[in-house]
Amino acid sequence: MADVETDVAAAGIPKKRTFKKFSFRGVDLDALLDMSTDELVKLFHARARRRFQRGLKRKPMALIKKLRKALDKIRAQVAEFCENNNVEKREAPAGEKPEPVRTHLRNMIIVPEMIGSIIGVYNGKTFNQVEIKPEMIGHYLAEFSISYKPVKHGRPGIGATHSSRFIPLK
Repeated sequence: MADVETDVAAAGIPKKRTFKKFSFRGVDLDALLDMSTDELVKLFHARARRRFQRGLKRKPMALIKKLRKALDKIRAQVAEFCENNNVEKREAPAGEKPEPVRTHLRNMIIVPEMIGSIIGVYNGKTFNQVEIKPEMIGHYLAEFSISYKPVKHGRPGIGATHSSRFIPLK
């Protein structure tokens, strides 16, 4: 009987939601952001390690510079907002997002520095906007911008199978 009363009392107070803390291969997000590139590369899969060991060429570095510029711009706006309204940074509006950076580099590997950025990834026809989240680290940009339209199978056409010879033409 006493157990029932404690359950009712507990039910009156909404339970606080606990969120799983993100970690990539056992390393939490804060540590990933502080890591040097050499330490970070050791955590990646073999194909990504090989790519980074061969060095990032001009195009991937240009993309990272554009992303830094977009993030710096939004950080400056938040700092200005906090200054003008006498608010602390943690009370600043959380919905601020950087402007999208368009790219054709579908083979770029996502690194922790990109988190929070919005990237327009070209799929051969349009730029699909992708917001980079911590779960995407180590993946290619192409994985989040599908380049083909998945097949929706309808009725078979004429000549598709031997039995379709007997389907009358419409």
